[in-house]
Amino acid sequence: MNALDWSPLYRNSVGFDRLISLIDNARTVDANVSGYPPYNIEAMDENKYAITLAVAGFERGELDLMVEKSVLYVRGIKAQKDERHYVHQGIANRAFERKFNLADHVDVTGAELNNGLLTIYLVKEVPEEMKPQSIPISDGATLLNQSGSQGAGENVTRAA
Repeated sequence: MNALDWSPLYRNSVGFDRLISLIDNARTVDANVSGYPPYNIEAMDENKYAITLAVAGFERGELDLMVEKSVLYVRGIKAQKDERHYVHQGIANRAFERKFNLADHVDVTGAELNNGLLTIYLVKEVPEEMKPQSIPISDGATLLNQSGSQGAGENVTRAA
């Protein structure tokens, strides 16, 4: 697989290192990664999301959710029960791990297991200081009078 040159993005952007590395890692993920369990990602509102995984046959105690360094880990380990002898086994009954990379300021608010579907609720809460701010524009004379007059007065005093 050919490596992509990300240098044009690095020249024209600041602070997107994590995004670029996520894109690069997504390109190089092993093609043999299992599609189990299937899942949906739903945008419920502008800043609210839900991830729903089909985990039929798993109980609450067999599922584990963890967030570490902006990565949500969903693990399922099936408790071993008595040995059965199947003529055909089409229902997946295996351990799994799914990883979801979370954007900055996205937090997990809760999870529920209902009818074999595990739903994980997320919310994006951008801190007030990170939200867009309007900067007032004044004329140059006002700023010059506010900052320049004190400096000029000090110079006159020193010169005298």
